[in-house]
Amino acid sequence: MLRFLARAAIFFGSSAIGLLVAAWLVPGVTVRPLGFIVAVVVFTIAQAILAPFFLKMASRYASAFLGGIGLVSTLAALILASVLTSGLSIRGIGSWVWATVVVWLVTAIATLLLPMLIVKKKLA
Repeated sequence: MLRFLARAAIFFGSSAIGLLVAAWLVPGVTVRPLGFIVAVVVFTIAQAILAPFFLKMASRYASAFLGGIGLVSTLAALILASVLTSGLSIRGIGSWVWATVVVWLVTAIATLLLPMLIVKKKLA
């Protein structure tokens, strides 16, 4: 149970960092303080559900697209978080493309680095 909670915290943290970096770097991406936590929760849950689904569908029907599954699930999760919450707003096609790439990249890096930072902090 503790391991599950730690992994969930890492996923939520990496999602929050990814959305904040996208809002900082990509014109047309806005996060609102009051709805940000809800947007992070929706994005993280959508990503956790959609990524395995898209992976399974691609491996079954279009194996050439396996490398892009992370980008597709990130885009889908961004759409859901934007539509279902007031905490995230993305305007313009270019903003959607760049937000998808930035969030995907930052969450991937944060998911790798956050556990190391937590373990390092516990050992200190």
